[in-house]
Amino acid sequence: MSITPVLLWTDALLFFLVLTIVFAAFYARGKEHLTAPWRQVMRSRMGVASMLVLLIYVCIGLLDSMHYRNALPNQDDASEQHYSAEVLSVLDALMGSIKTNVETTYSAPFATHAFAREMQQLPDGQQLRIYPRLKYGGAHLDDPKADRVPDIVSTSFMAILFALLAWLMFVLLLVICLSKRQSASFKEMMFLVVSGRTEVPWRVVLLTLGILFVLLSWIVLLGPKYHILGTDKVGQDVFYLAMKSVRTGLLIGTLTTLVMLPFAIMLGIMAGYLRGWVDDVVQYLYTTLSSIPGVLLIAAAVLMLQVYIANHPELFETDAARADLRLLFLCVILGITSWTGLCRMLRGEAMKLREMDYIEAAVAFGVGKHKIITRHILPNVMHIVMIAIVLDFSGLVLAEAVLSYVGVGVDPSMHSWGNMINGARLEMAREPMVWWSLLAAFIFMFVLVLAANLFSDAVRDAFDPRLRK
Repeated sequence: MSITPVLLWTDALLFFLVLTIVFAAFYARGKEHLTAPWRQVMRSRMGVASMLVLLIYVCIGLLDSMHYRNALPNQDDASEQHYSAEVLSVLDALMGSIKTNVETTYSAPFATHAFAREMQQLPDGQQLRIYPRLKYGGAHLDDPKADRVPDIVSTSFMAILFALLAWLMFVLLLVICLSKRQSASFKEMMFLVVSGRTEVPWRVVLLTLGILFVLLSWIVLLGPKYHILGTDKVGQDVFYLAMKSVRTGLLIGTLTTLVMLPFAIMLGIMAGYLRGWVDDVVQYLYTTLSSIPGVLLIAAAVLMLQVYIANHPELFETDAARADLRLLFLCVILGITSWTGLCRMLRGEAMKLREMDYIEAAVAFGVGKHKIITRHILPNVMHIVMIAIVLDFSGLVLAEAVLSYVGVGVDPSMHSWGNMINGARLEMAREPMVWWSLLAAFIFMFVLVLAANLFSDAVRDAFDPRLRK
């Protein structure tokens, strides 16, 4: 089936951000003052482990940002090709039956029957309220009551076995590459890696990858057979919804930072170094903006956008384009309202740096203000910027969940952890309680925020000059 690629605004910005990071990495390769802090991050066991987890989230977000639309069958030999209104992604194609296996309504994790009783007609014509058999969950079992647990155990054992074999192959390849690179024997390098005596903590890397291999193998083998995290009210797989929400969380954290940084860096350094009326204007701006309740400002902006979208439906070819514009607008509003804290810190740091001897010497030699800011002040505040980026990321991910919960976040049709939590609000009040949607959103969000916070600790220790050894 032919497809047509779809490039949303957030897709373009996300890939632009990835290319910028790659370009910055190549630019910093030959500069010792830029690569030294990152080498220290790579020597941190907690930093390396958290970075691997973040890379998994990034890969999921990138796969979910490659969108396309399937072609529709031609009617009456029409010459013009029409495409489906549903926008899919590469992640949808990879998840396959996990996406398409939709039940009628709620089902618990690894269940073979529905969660609530329904009126069913028996073969003898009698009607009873029973728990109906799921259409997809455990459909391969002849006797679910007797075969479900042994099937889950045996499949999990096979998943661990496959993951262990793949992990051992990766370990062997890694040790061979390291032994050739450092001109050591295979046995010596294996001993160094296993004992944790390498400069880069490869033992931690391998242990983290081993856990990730087991989880991936377990999902691949059990996901098509069961709903491993249950289903929601309309029968969609909760694990699929949680995976689709990864992209939204990453975009909120990264694009908002992209919007915030120019305001914070430029205004903060100018206010701290130039002082005078420039400092007064910048202080007035961020003081006034900080006095406005952020939730009310975001709600007003989102409602204005909703009115614009409702009045101009011809501008949006698909529902995904409309939801994407709202997500982009939310990132812009969050960026405009969240630059004040970093601006204050950079202003204070610039005020301190302008009194340093090397700054006064540059002024005495007649160096221009623009060159002093770019050559002397900006490099010496970048550790604050780096720390603020990784710290604000986790806060912004949590902010999206809160905003979506109160109804002013992303579009309700877009997958996000906030929408999952908002939908679970009523599910928690029913009897029996439906708890797995909230648990799935909590687990995915908790792992991402925890990894971001641990990585931020490693970045802070590496980039803060006061903490360097």
